[in-house]
Amino acid sequence: MKPNSGTLVINIMNGGKAEAYEGVYQCTARNERGAAISNNIVIRPSRSPLWTKEKLEPNQVREGDSLVLHCRPPVGLPPPIIFWMDNAFQRLPQSERVSQGLNGDLYFSNVQPEDTREDYICYARFNHTQTIQQKQPISVKVFSTKPVTERQPILLTPTGSTSTKVELRGNVLLLECIAAGLPTPVIHWIKEGGELPANRTFFENFKKTLKIIDVSEADSGNYKCIARNILGSAHHVISVTVKAAPYWITAPRNLVLSPGEDGTLICRANGNPKPNISWLANGVPIAIAPEDPSRKVDGDTIIFSHVQERSSAVYQCNASNEYGYLLANAFVNVLAEPPRILTPANKLYQVISDSPALLDCAYFGSPKPEIEWFKGVKGSILRGSEYVFHDNGTLEIPVAQKDSTGTYTCVARNELGKVQNEVQLEVKDPTMIIKQPEYKVIQRYGQVSFECIIKHDSTLLPTVIWLKDNDELPDDERFLVGKDNLTIMNVTDKDDGTYTCIVNTTLDSVSASAVLTVVAAPPTPAIIYARPNPPFDLELTGQLERSVELSWIPGDENNSPITNFVIEYEDGLHEPGVWHYQTEVPGTQTTVQLKLSPYVNYSFRVIAVNEIGRSQPSEPSEQYLTKSANPDENPSNVQGIGSEPDNLVITWESLKGFQSNGPGLQYKVSWRQKDVDDEWTSVIVANVSKYIVSGTPTFVPYEIKVQALNDLGYAPEPSEVIGHSGEDLPMVAPGNVQVHVINSTLAKVHWDPVPLKTVRGHLQGYKVYYWKVQSLSRRSRRHVEKKILTFRGNKTFGMLPGLEPYSSYKLNVRVVNGKGEGPASPDKVFKTPEGVPSSPSFLKITNPTLDSLTLEWGSPTHPNGVLTSYILKFQPINNTHELGPLVEIRIPANESSLILKNLNYSTRYKFYFNAQTSVGSGNQITEEAVTIMDEGAGKAMASRQVDIATQGWFIGLMCAVALLILILLIVCFIRRNKGGKYPVKEKEDAHADPEIQPMKEDDGTFGEYSDAEDHKPLKKGSRTPSDRTVKKEDSDDSLVDYGEGVNGQFNEDGSFIGQYSGKKEKEPAEGNESSEAPSPVNAMNSFV
Repeated sequence: MKPNSGTLVINIMNGGKAEAYEGVYQCTARNERGAAISNNIVIRPSRSPLWTKEKLEPNQVREGDSLVLHCRPPVGLPPPIIFWMDNAFQRLPQSERVSQGLNGDLYFSNVQPEDTREDYICYARFNHTQTIQQKQPISVKVFSTKPVTERQPILLTPTGSTSTKVELRGNVLLLECIAAGLPTPVIHWIKEGGELPANRTFFENFKKTLKIIDVSEADSGNYKCIARNILGSAHHVISVTVKAAPYWITAPRNLVLSPGEDGTLICRANGNPKPNISWLANGVPIAIAPEDPSRKVDGDTIIFSHVQERSSAVYQCNASNEYGYLLANAFVNVLAEPPRILTPANKLYQVISDSPALLDCAYFGSPKPEIEWFKGVKGSILRGSEYVFHDNGTLEIPVAQKDSTGTYTCVARNELGKVQNEVQLEVKDPTMIIKQPEYKVIQRYGQVSFECIIKHDSTLLPTVIWLKDNDELPDDERFLVGKDNLTIMNVTDKDDGTYTCIVNTTLDSVSASAVLTVVAAPPTPAIIYARPNPPFDLELTGQLERSVELSWIPGDENNSPITNFVIEYEDGLHEPGVWHYQTEVPGTQTTVQLKLSPYVNYSFRVIAVNEIGRSQPSEPSEQYLTKSANPDENPSNVQGIGSEPDNLVITWESLKGFQSNGPGLQYKVSWRQKDVDDEWTSVIVANVSKYIVSGTPTFVPYEIKVQALNDLGYAPEPSEVIGHSGEDLPMVAPGNVQVHVINSTLAKVHWDPVPLKTVRGHLQGYKVYYWKVQSLSRRSRRHVEKKILTFRGNKTFGMLPGLEPYSSYKLNVRVVNGKGEGPASPDKVFKTPEGVPSSPSFLKITNPTLDSLTLEWGSPTHPNGVLTSYILKFQPINNTHELGPLVEIRIPANESSLILKNLNYSTRYKFYFNAQTSVGSGNQITEEAVTIMDEGAGKAMASRQVDIATQGWFIGLMCAVALLILILLIVCFIRRNKGGKYPVKEKEDAHADPEIQPMKEDDGTFGEYSDAEDHKPLKKGSRTPSDRTVKKEDSDDSLVDYGEGVNGQFNEDGSFIGQYSGKKEKEPAEGNESSEAPSPVNAMNSFV
């Protein structure tokens, strides 16, 4: 046994026989706290026995008959790999007609004359001993008979109509059917009563072998193979039973308890048949182990009650059935330890202002200590939302400010003692670039400077770095870096690009960039410059496994010196026709030593570069194929994410072709459950990028690694990543759901978080489902429309906005993980208080009389409570649109109409109407209406109009105006006939006298004008109907329709005159109309 180790070394290199060490081994590790044991390790020597001597008779077969050549290899350990070859060590060709069975025999569905030969040889390769055994050659002679008789299929293997097969869970299931017949039968597979599993089913050996990987109990059933040709078919049913060696559901975990505490060890496993659970204590069956009064065994659980220090021990759980066993050790450690703080004292933490600060307080103790934080020497305990307290003792300040600087004290205490530790926090000012570099355009051979002036915390030492195109500045004396600037002397075209100033401190980093554009200087007669000619005469020398030397002859520079050569390569084995960048060298160098990768067929070409540009590529060099080697690297981006609750999907990015370093690229996929001391489980897969591990516990962490290998060996040991098996739906609902109604439209809901172990996945948040049950004011139910609010993370409260007042609601809360939602909490009922109502649904004013109006209205669409009353306000509007005194009336809530009396006749009123609850008044609606005019005033107005129209002086005046207009028209006609253009209509329209009015064609009356003393505008006779009533559609018009927009107004008697008055400038607010009467000419124009 190795010193200071539990490793047992058995070395038979210097003598001794392996058989002497054959047996079952088990390791026991023991100290004063207990004993742990390992799994049984079986050692068996490998065997590769010789073939038994046998006399083989030649096989004489008629053409078209079937034939089986038996191999019957010797039994070895491990079993040998079988293959058929000829005397020239060439594999015998196989097809749908001729193929090798799983048992190694060679089957001919029908023989053909070309099958005649004397060197059918079966080989058995024993990999462990690296030996190959050969069977004596078998002779086959095919004789022909004419005609050849066709035959319907019969099964060569398996025999009979049915057979059985038992396979273990997780293994590969192989089912085989080989048939004889002429023509050669075709094999088909089906599963009776189900489908072949997708993504796990493969067909091999020309579909004669059905292969199902990673089988589970669901794959049990009857599988039928059908052999068919044109003459008929044959079939065989294989009844498959999938058994299972034990596998963990819950493996026991280590326990750390303090004296007097309780605890449990749980050991749960499954299998087929169901495994038997047995317990051992320190490697001894628990039935005969020393008694412990604090321990009680209950099947797969050990219950500890009020443990003492002497209860410490290592317990083993054994789960076994006929197909295997599981063994797990769990250490129950009973400790009584006062608290200890592991974080160094007076540790200094420095952070930038407005960034998070994490102050560590690593601790140990039993019982588990409680942690408290204080600020300052005599500060109070830290609490509140501005701090986050982590389970490992760390104090997090999410947004540290300058006043967060100071001394913080961590106190750890349990019943055995108390200990404290102080740490220091310093919050620094952020680093800023107060003057950034700016975009520059410079002529070639000029000078340019970029500024980068910074401001930083006085206690931090900044460093300034300049980059060009995200790379280091060229090693050129023309680039001068100052304290706060970069200067470039004698600028050339290659200086064109983006320049970045990066300022770093020990705590933060800032940067700023600017672009430099180099333009040509004014043209001067000069030599013609051009790109260089391509290099030529490429030669490979000094070929080694990982390097080669390339040399070439440069082409013509074309008056611009070559600055560098770019070397590219082509991989003719993996990516023919694709050229990749290899390296580049200065323009003065014409040879280069190139590093190579294994298993690549290289060709090289060279490109010359000067200030003008790049040359055409050279002709390719000769090809050079490097030797194969182990892979140098492993796959990247390894991940483990379960797609189902009982699996783990391991994925990775496969290596590229040339990264394989040789043929036969495969991957070794390894995994083990984290923190349970499991052995690695490994499987080798083909060149794929995914492997699925089934039968895993739900959402547990796994350590995963993927290692590349090829025919020459393995890549270096890969790094481990952590993945998780699949998530399942959460198990429990949030509890203690409480609702606090804030106002009539907003409520706050609280709940207790669910235990993280019941989430069974990554906690994404909580969903609150809420819906309105009914309105408390109407007592009528309606279609339930559920609303959902999602609260991310481990929140325990949320706000519910947009609620309807005076309503009954229900809600429940569910936890959400990556798989979906958990069960809902019991429905919680809450009610919103009353609010103000919406506006009444309508307000209609009907039945106008001289002194009354009838109002009708509809109740609010959303009362939002119990209506207490309606409020009606109204006021008159005079001719100048001024509002009169406001009258308010309160109306009972059960009323829907009202007759307003004692109103002024021929007066327009404006009404304001709204509803009220106990909370207050809702929005109001407005309407306007007019009482009808007085009949006496209407008659007087009509009489005045008739008298004016029949006056002689008025008729004479109208005739004079008409005569003047006729003369004017004759003059215009004469001028137009002489060629002049006089657009009378347009000019009159453009300069129209505002007093000119057209005649109304529909009623045949003339416009009138008043006496100068009246100071009233022109007005027309009353348009009131003869029955002296105002029509409803007339009274519904608003004053806005006839107000200032068309300079119209009402006379004192209520008759409307604005429609026939000329347009004027906006009239004075006090109604001081012009007292000038219209001229006779205008009157005549109006008549015409």
